[in-house]
Amino acid sequence: MTPEAHSVVAAPEAREVPAVPGAPDARAAPRSGNGGSDFAELTRRIAAEGLLDRRPGYYAVRAGLVLAAFLGGWCALFALGDTWWQLGLAAAMAVVFAQVGLLSHDLAHRQVFDRRVPSEIGGRIAANLLMGMSYGWWMNKHTRHHANPNHEERDPDVAPDLLVWSGRQARRASGLARFIGRRQAYLFVPLLLLEGLNLSFNSFRALRSPAMKRPVLEGVLLVVHFVGYLGLVFAALPAGKAVAFLAVHQALLGVYLGSVFAPNHKGMLMVTPGMKLDFLRRQVLTSRNVRGGPVVDSVMGGLNYQVEHHLFPSMPTPALGRAARITREFCAEKGVPYYETGLFRSYREIFAHLHRTGEPIRSGSGA
Repeated sequence: MTPEAHSVVAAPEAREVPAVPGAPDARAAPRSGNGGSDFAELTRRIAAEGLLDRRPGYYAVRAGLVLAAFLGGWCALFALGDTWWQLGLAAAMAVVFAQVGLLSHDLAHRQVFDRRVPSEIGGRIAANLLMGMSYGWWMNKHTRHHANPNHEERDPDVAPDLLVWSGRQARRASGLARFIGRRQAYLFVPLLLLEGLNLSFNSFRALRSPAMKRPVLEGVLLVVHFVGYLGLVFAALPAGKAVAFLAVHQALLGVYLGSVFAPNHKGMLMVTPGMKLDFLRRQVLTSRNVRGGPVVDSVMGGLNYQVEHHLFPSMPTPALGRAARITREFCAEKGVPYYETGLFRSYREIFAHLHRTGEPIRSGSGA
């Protein structure tokens, strides 16, 4: 057991070894029991500290800074002119676009506004218009993830489309997932280079889905975004430099987003249909917190407090740090494992997990 993890007892349904040494083990996770009353007690402690209250001042400043960086980046594009230094700007704009995405995430969770309508308006402006990603598509996917994090059959974020996240998925893998799964630890970052394009592709494809609530509005906003995005780049730069700018921007955007979201759950407990976990333990056991202070908090948009974010999705970002201390102490009292580690160690754990889960494919094991 590492110093970063707190230990506990276990559920006999899970048979695979824990993904991360020292992290919560399904075989040591208590069943539902009094989980409902446990979560209610934790909620009372959190609410008593005012941590669920909205922080309009914080979000006004944060949104203002992100918008200023967004507009400033496009102004810099024309100010720099015909030079390969534009590739540095493309890298900087990847960071800005990711921050826009993180802001749309908070809007979607109603961390900014109490009411649905302003949250959806702000979310579509940030996601569709500024970033080029469908708010409705992402919301549908992310809601299912929050309901069943790391569930092999219900969480779309661990669906074995290209990568496999458990030994069971690896043994059942076929086609492209089986081909990539052999060396997925080495291919993970190269695949992230395509994630920006993947988000755009899925956003347009989702417009035809019956689950999309405002397909026309979302489609119009996406078209306006890409007309403006491509138009500005090609207006400011010769074709060759424009293509290079777009390639660098989209590739680094994918890597940034992947580096923010992957540490949250990847390599943590995978939930199988036979496992019985109450809400508190389901969210805590499948999530990893990442330490690092204000810099990591800013870079990850507060998602480094993933345990607390999953327990209290509408909690404003600046309250998550204090909530983490309360939750960590509460979990220790109740014997619930709570895992946190440093940023770079979290990446090592992810790569090690990817390598381990690909072993059944490398060894030729079948379903």
